[in-house]
Amino acid sequence: MANKNQDPLPGRQRSSRIIPLLVSLILVFVFGWIFVRPGVFTIQPMETLPVGVTYLYHSRGTEIPFFSSPEGLCLTSRGGVDHLCRIAALEGSAELSRRIFLRLPYNHWAYLRSTGGLEFEN
Repeated sequence: MANKNQDPLPGRQRSSRIIPLLVSLILVFVFGWIFVRPGVFTIQPMETLPVGVTYLYHSRGTEIPFFSSPEGLCLTSRGGVDHLCRIAALEGSAELSRRIFLRLPYNHWAYLRSTGGLEFEN
């Protein structure tokens, strides 16, 4: 009669099954991340949006950084931030509404990542 406390798989056999499983899970995660291409878009508080907002969205284009904001997009495209560029960036970000999968409160840390650590007045 077999001992019930005896391990049916010695340590070496168990690890030989776990390693391929972990590698498979990691590959699924990496390919899922590449396929989904998520991004973080942060809008700082302003007159029209007094509390600000941070969006997690999918299908980020390759030209848009992972962390982005209207000011960050202006810095990238024009080298500076002005009122008209902010408005244009906000209007352009309206297309995100179909791709948002999570709305969060304003996150200052994410905003600073999008602007390279710079802050701008509204």
